[in-house]
Amino acid sequence: MILGVDVGGTFTDFVLLGDAGRFSIHKLLTSARDPSQAILQGIADLEAGPETTIVHGATVATNALLERRGARTAFITTEGFGDLLEIGRQTRSSLYALHPTRPAPLVPAAWRFELPERMDKQGHPLVPLDLDITEAVVRHMLAEGIESVAVCFLFSFLNPSHEQQVRERIEALGGRSAPFVSLSSDVLPEYREYERASTTAINAYVAPLTSRYLSHLEQGLGGRRLRIMQSNGGAISAEAARTLAARTALSGPAGGVVGSFELARQAGLDTVITFDMGGTSTDVSLCPGRIQETSEGTIAGLPLRLPIIDIHTVGAGGGSIAWLDAGGALRVGPQSAGSDPGPVCYGRDEAHEITVTDANLILGRLDADHFLGGRMKLDLARSQARMQELARLVGLSPEALAWGILRVANSNMERAIRTISVERGYDPRDFTLVAFGGAGPLHACELAATLHLPRVLIPPHPGVLSAMGMVLADVVKDYSQTVMLRAEQAEVNTLVRLFAPLYERALADLLVEGFTDDRITLLPALDMRYVGQSFELTVSLTNDGGQTPHGLSRSLDADSKLTTRFHTAHRQRFSYASEDEPVEIVNLRLKAIGQTAKPLFSSQPLGRPDPRAARVGYKQVHFEDRNSAQATRQLTAALYQRERLVPGHVVVGPAILFQLDTTTVLPPGWVASVDGLSNLILETR
Repeated sequence: MILGVDVGGTFTDFVLLGDAGRFSIHKLLTSARDPSQAILQGIADLEAGPETTIVHGATVATNALLERRGARTAFITTEGFGDLLEIGRQTRSSLYALHPTRPAPLVPAAWRFELPERMDKQGHPLVPLDLDITEAVVRHMLAEGIESVAVCFLFSFLNPSHEQQVRERIEALGGRSAPFVSLSSDVLPEYREYERASTTAINAYVAPLTSRYLSHLEQGLGGRRLRIMQSNGGAISAEAARTLAARTALSGPAGGVVGSFELARQAGLDTVITFDMGGTSTDVSLCPGRIQETSEGTIAGLPLRLPIIDIHTVGAGGGSIAWLDAGGALRVGPQSAGSDPGPVCYGRDEAHEITVTDANLILGRLDADHFLGGRMKLDLARSQARMQELARLVGLSPEALAWGILRVANSNMERAIRTISVERGYDPRDFTLVAFGGAGPLHACELAATLHLPRVLIPPHPGVLSAMGMVLADVVKDYSQTVMLRAEQAEVNTLVRLFAPLYERALADLLVEGFTDDRITLLPALDMRYVGQSFELTVSLTNDGGQTPHGLSRSLDADSKLTTRFHTAHRQRFSYASEDEPVEIVNLRLKAIGQTAKPLFSSQPLGRPDPRAARVGYKQVHFEDRNSAQATRQLTAALYQRERLVPGHVVVGPAILFQLDTTTVLPPGWVASVDGLSNLILETR
């Protein structure tokens, strides 16, 4: 049995894969002070036995960075580079800001230390590490109560010996109470000292908190095996997550992309845009036949150079708060009501801020008696009273203001989808929108209509799809190494020799995880660029991977093939290629995949289209009215219980479809068909 657990800002979602491929789903309000409380309660509710493997999307690292409540962290670097984290790069997030600001470094100046040492660009020692000064710095850190240390020396990715000596001194002098030590040569053995330093500092900053959280959680799991979802869409053991905590920073959104892409692929639609709207934020990702990754992410304004699924996030969710700015304009988010106190309609006395969820309830798109499958009744009267107060300030009716709130939220999400598609040379009309999350199906049709996407796919359990992705996730480990090699020197034997240490580490790590050779896939790639360029493109070397360096040699051609692949990738990304320019290889990359057992989703035959057996009534619902001065028009919408819909059923809008984990809105002019896998396929007539 496998249990996927996704801790969100509002709800904690559970998907339990039991015997014979059967699924059970569950949702609980997130325990904001201690997320493990909701997790353990969900395990008990689902009666997950001691043999269950838990795959958990941890938010501890993300929250620690966003709220700046990580460990007391020190930073040790080469003499003369103590301000590395402060100086950073010259890029600015707001190019035209008159008074630009940057996030403060995670490590204050008083805890940034320089040590006399130096490696040259070949990794040969120029200045030996001064052990006396090192010992003095370590004793000072121990006296300061430092909990974690990030060590980043110049060119340590070529020769990590000085960093390793520092770790040895810290562990020897600190004993059992020694701080956690994060070495850049372990976390990110690549060049670009600022990104390497920033990533190492992030890892050091969050690792102690992650370790304490996982230890606390494991105590309550009663011996159940625990894996943690990573930002790259794969899982790792809890032990690995303790030392490489930065890899878990965006694990929840990654699970959603993995789950939605796999379900869409099985439905025959692998060119998709994933749209995950939860309680706090919306995450979108473009998948042109594959899940796209990047190694140039940021979190809390800080560079995080680790493999992550290419996801764009905006502060628009069901709990996003509606407010008026200084000019009286309506804004929505990024502030969120979360789960405590939550939207006004949740009924808590301290909840006073109108949210997107309240707007959907007032317009009839949510139903007070059908939320969470009827287990949680919403307070419509409270939402109406508070909306009336806000509507008076702007001179609108409550319904017009509610629709305005949805329009503003939708515009934020539309902009996010355009960013990952149109701005990168992709036409949204070629993609299917896969809508999930607790609020995604509420807004999917309006977004698709505005962006001219031809269809919307809503999986059977969209509100828990991130947890579903964790059930489906393989164990994935990423390795990299800077080599700085001209492409003309990259003969097959040379690449095989350079990749050999990465292959050996990958195989050893996955064998420890319990995978046999026949369940291991190794995918090598190169970061390449034209000589003189500042940034690289990642070029895959093989389509099928290999399990040994010998397997790699069979799949590689001469260097002309490598440069051809690079020119093709460059032309696709930037619309041109300079085929006469010299090319260099900057980094080796290796993705190691331990293939887990996957449930088989069998397609059912399509039956009759008449959905009357699933209809539970009718109600008045507000929809957009583009042919009138009024913002909306009230129509009679049919209400359906989605669990009663079977393959072949066809629902014609306007309609509202209820289920435990979400509500789907089908506007006038839209038709929803149930396919053989029980997905809803929404299209305009």
